[in-house]
Amino acid sequence: MSEREPRPRTVGVVLAGGVGRRVGHDTPKQLLEIAGRTILEHTLALFEGAPEIDEIMVLMAPGFTGEVERIVERGGFTKVGRILEGGASRPETTWRALRALGTREECLVLLHDAVRPLAEPRIIADCVEALRTFSAVEVAIPSSDTIVVTSRGPRGEVVSDVPDRAGLRRVQTPQCFRLSVIREAYERAFADPGFGDRPPTDDCGVVLRYLPDVPIHVVPGSERNMKVTHPVDLFVADKLLRLAAGDVPARSETALRDALEGRTVVVLGADDAGAEVAELAGRHGAHVFPIGFPAADFRAVADALARVVKETGGIDYVVSTAGAPPGRIDAVDDAAIAETVSVNHLGPVTVARAALPHLRETRGQLLFHAPSPARDGTGDGLRAFAGAAVTGLTRALAEEWAGYGVRVNCVDPGRAGTTAPPGPPAPYAVARASLDVLASGVTGQVVGARPGPSPVSPDVRP
Repeated sequence: MSEREPRPRTVGVVLAGGVGRRVGHDTPKQLLEIAGRTILEHTLALFEGAPEIDEIMVLMAPGFTGEVERIVERGGFTKVGRILEGGASRPETTWRALRALGTREECLVLLHDAVRPLAEPRIIADCVEALRTFSAVEVAIPSSDTIVVTSRGPRGEVVSDVPDRAGLRRVQTPQCFRLSVIREAYERAFADPGFGDRPPTDDCGVVLRYLPDVPIHVVPGSERNMKVTHPVDLFVADKLLRLAAGDVPARSETALRDALEGRTVVVLGADDAGAEVAELAGRHGAHVFPIGFPAADFRAVADALARVVKETGGIDYVVSTAGAPPGRIDAVDDAAIAETVSVNHLGPVTVARAALPHLRETRGQLLFHAPSPARDGTGDGLRAFAGAAVTGLTRALAEEWAGYGVRVNCVDPGRAGTTAPPGPPAPYAVARASLDVLASGVTGQVVGARPGPSPVSPDVRP
């Protein structure tokens, strides 16, 4: 395919046929939840968001296709066109996908393990680009460990060879092909009586064995593109996904306007960051309703939201800002503790109860603010106590409300990178981070706001 030829239709095939025995669950491991969503949802979101992907096909463990259908409907994964049952082995599952794709049209096929939810968009883009030149593409990374070859000795395994690791690579997915090439490789494989006795562990192995003249190009993978196989992998992947979601990229002014223009935003709270959210959202075309009374008053919050709905017809976003008197636990009085509990424990719960009926109607988003850190950098146990409550509630509600299509996130001004300057973020930085989250598709995430002044776009803020 030359650079000027249009790219053929590109299909992401998500192979989800495993049952999770090595992670110790009866449920297929791709349906286990990490970072607020099932592993499969994270993987589908990766391919849904990739502009290079035209269609997604899911091959699921037998008996669980109905659950995938519910996930696709709930998550709004519009690129998913087919959900099929997988086979008893990886080759059988791949073959079912290839048969479903048919023979009438050439296309590009990216075969990806459902339990690799941390693949980067860059990898997908590089693979599709490589398929302009090559007919088969493998994703791999160098081995940082020494690999040994063993043989059986009289008392167990012994090392028989130590290959030069400079030429060794660890294979990942997606594995990518022109449909005609991978189909021909599998047709030859299934025609070989000895194929089942020595099945390859990946699809490029089938091409290498049965179409040895076809070069397999290697695209660099990523250490993050791990496969969730063992119990510890669930923990590691959960932490990596939460960290990745905590770095929600800054949206362009156009993207913010697309997400906010004509939408209804309710901002609860009277702090500076809340005021900045209201101003900035309004400048991007939102209908903004600031509400400044205490969020812990359920009847007041519910009545206020009802009035907004009566005026606008619905609420798309609710932003609940928070404040807590910072200080060391051993230096605060009972009044400060009571205020913290009211504002940062009861307040978010009250707002959530009052907002849910309206956000279910619009499939909107609830965004919390955790309290800001102390300005002088002193011990801040009270803020940590309050912040833990807000962030914990965020993740719990995201899971509870996923079935309603309602997203729940949190901006934590105290969460910043290690290179960030000391001190709390400016209110504008918190507000800008808030709008970036509202415009994103994440849920269940705690996102930092970088301390210090934020760049100001001259066409948005004078």
